[in-house]
Amino acid sequence: MTSTTFRIGGDLAVRRLGFGAMHLPTEPEPDRENALAVARRAVELGVTLIDTAHLYGEGANEELLAEALHPYPEGLLITTKVGVARTGPGGEWKFDGRPGILRDQVEQALRRLRVERIELLQLHRIDPDTPLADQLGTLRELQTEGLVGRIGLSEVTVAELAEAREIVDVVSVQNRYNLLDREHEPVLAACAAAGIAFLPWRPVAWGKTGAEAEIAAVAAELGATPTQVALAWLLDRAPVVLPIPGTARIEHLEENLAAAALDLTPAQRDRLDGLAEAGSDNDPGQA
Repeated sequence: MTSTTFRIGGDLAVRRLGFGAMHLPTEPEPDRENALAVARRAVELGVTLIDTAHLYGEGANEELLAEALHPYPEGLLITTKVGVARTGPGGEWKFDGRPGILRDQVEQALRRLRVERIELLQLHRIDPDTPLADQLGTLRELQTEGLVGRIGLSEVTVAELAEAREIVDVVSVQNRYNLLDREHEPVLAACAAAGIAFLPWRPVAWGKTGAEAEIAAVAAELGATPTQVALAWLLDRAPVVLPIPGTARIEHLEENLAAAALDLTPAQRDRLDGLAEAGSDNDPGQA
């Protein structure tokens, strides 16, 4: 039986199947009321890990989660990400890890989430124009000040992860990864070896007809949906994998979370393991 829990950083216990809040609409009614209901339903169903970011609505997603869930139930972890800002030449989004930007986004997140400390803060992307030591040094300072509990990274290579670990204690990595897109398999292996939580964003993605047929066949054998099979495969891949599927619909949320109870047979795992990888873009606005 696959373990359903994991301790991030060795001490922060969460259920492995979480929720990505990126798709929740933050506009006025009626969509907002539905978004609030989805977030609340996730917690009702036992989710203890919710992922958001400054990038999602320039903080509006963080505010939505606070409106839906504050005061937060004991054991709920809301992790957010900083390091992408609307500071491009024309006001467009760009990777921005300058110390002042990171500190400002953390302070905004604390206010929006209505907390005194962000238990897990992830650097959304490494800014190539700012020394990594400056970026992570700022997060380490915020950690020392008690505003941040633990530090994670997003969309990094094995080499970048190793370099970052020379500067701070990295407890999580959030990279694009799913059954049909395993570009970051080496990063997952590095995380598994070090006991670092691996949060795959875009955990369910389709696009290869032959592979999808095989996934559908396994789903039929289990009386499940292809999406549930894809999530169950992730949970089975390594104990450090914490998928964060997102949706704006309660029925899809319930479908996703039911995947935690799905057990793949060794033969089914072998069939899924053998599916070819599918290429995918690397849009910084996707996770």
